[in-house]
Amino acid sequence: MTELDTGEPTAREPQSEAGSRAQASRRNFMRKVFFASGATAVATMGGAGAWVATADDATPTADASASASAAPSGAPSGGPGGGAGGPGNQSITEDFFGLTTDGRRIDDLFTIHSTGVATAPVISAANAFLDGLTDTQKTSTQFTVHSTEWRLWSNIDSYDRQGVSLADLSDDQKALGTALLKAALSADGLETTEKIRRINQAAGEAIGNTTSFNEDAYYWTVMGTPSKTEPWGFQFDGHHLVINYFVLGDQVVMSPCFWGSEPTSMEIDGETVTVCHEEVVAGLAFINSLTEAQQAVAIESSTKSNESMKAGAFSDNAVQAYTGIRGDVLTAAQKSKLLGIVKAFVGRAKADVAKVRLAEVRKHLDDTYVTWAGGTGDDDAFYVRVHSPVVWIEVDCQAPGPLAGAYGATQGSGATQKHVHSIVRTPNGNDYGKELLRQHYLTSPHHR
Repeated sequence: MTELDTGEPTAREPQSEAGSRAQASRRNFMRKVFFASGATAVATMGGAGAWVATADDATPTADASASASAAPSGAPSGGPGGGAGGPGNQSITEDFFGLTTDGRRIDDLFTIHSTGVATAPVISAANAFLDGLTDTQKTSTQFTVHSTEWRLWSNIDSYDRQGVSLADLSDDQKALGTALLKAALSADGLETTEKIRRINQAAGEAIGNTTSFNEDAYYWTVMGTPSKTEPWGFQFDGHHLVINYFVLGDQVVMSPCFWGSEPTSMEIDGETVTVCHEEVVAGLAFINSLTEAQQAVAIESSTKSNESMKAGAFSDNAVQAYTGIRGDVLTAAQKSKLLGIVKAFVGRAKADVAKVRLAEVRKHLDDTYVTWAGGTGDDDAFYVRVHSPVVWIEVDCQAPGPLAGAYGATQGSGATQKHVHSIVRTPNGNDYGKELLRQHYLTSPHHR
């Protein structure tokens, strides 16, 4: 396999603009641990289409004895999948492999081909955003396309992030960032991002902690150089909101994406702002479309734990067997309800991107499994997982967390629809467009 990048990673200068937070603690620790693992190109599980891991952009800087178990005091913890946004039990030192059912990836699911998606607007908007940054901001924000930075995201508020935050941007620079989101997302997707940030600010004000919870603690990073032919992408990362957006020609991979809120509905300036409602409604519509016998297969537990997410932050390589009810036993009407869950997430991308993604999911609908935990009533807390060879979706109603006081709840009490975490991923190695990136470097003549 051709070496992906012969140069050293670009030096990162500390941000000098007002409002930037210190970058040195948990974030840098995690990067050092990651680098100490020797994140290099390695041959993995075989077969005719054996996959070779794309080398991450890393120079070892930490002691080789460093390990994820040496996480700094106060590091977030979560379930097996790090659902709370921290590393949980998932090792940060692993090379990327992707979500699988048994540790073996399915070959030939993703190929480089023409999709007809119009990527020119997002390329133009990304270039305009970068051009609007100062040299220092750009140095802090732009990484190589195969950088480990892709994987170092988290939905928790206290995570130390790279890139440039909204707090560090002028109004004109913020507008350029908004234009980039507008070019990449549908109207619903853009509205969802804005509502999550608005509620984060209002909830922070309600509990008297806008230092941790506000609408500007969201960070931009750009991977590679926006191009019509070469791979690149961007990440928008903050509390309850993470968007990873990969572009290669006219192909787009928008995953992993994390969408969440606490609370999910709040009165702000005389207006009721509600977010993350579509996925809750779609999930309940599906489970209640099933017969009693089908529900007995789909529902693994009638009770809902405080946190159930399996593939949150730092769980890129999670292994999860298929469970629940399989798509091939569903009626046409039930399959439509299942697709309703998918559409709640896919529909946050531009219409042409969403159309391609939905067609991909439809091809594997009979091989799609749905697992449920919790109640099935309109106001019941629940967990649902949609899992196929090409899509992974989790909607997790969680227990009240640090913003519980904003809606009169008690932190750590029972799971509620007032606190929702959800994620969409691409299993079998194509999160962050990694499989397309691998194929590009193998097949492009100038990379051989």
